Amino acid sequence: MLLIPCPWCGPRNQVEFTYGGDATVKRPAFDAPATEWFDYVYLRDNPRGPHDELWAHSAGCRRWFRVTRDTRTHDILGSAMLHGAAPSEGA
Repeated sequence: MLLIPCPWCGPRNQVEFTYGGDATVKRPAFDAPATEWFDYVYLRDNPRGPHDELWAHSAGCRRWFRVTRDTRTHDILGSAMLHGAAPSEGA
């Protein structure tokens, strides 16, 4: 069982959460060229190791937050509010 530490509710089972994608991808400007929008929508890296992701506690407080997860082992290295500091260990 994978426990995800919600910054508001604490550690909960992964079935309570919805994965929201890569937290490092930046949305292009509204008037950006089509090539930038294509890259944003369709091209994604497949990182190996620690990586920041977006998660929603959909069966709990319903808030979005950032999780650092090791993609090789699925170990959760930390979590943080979206506009907070870097994810902290087990918080």
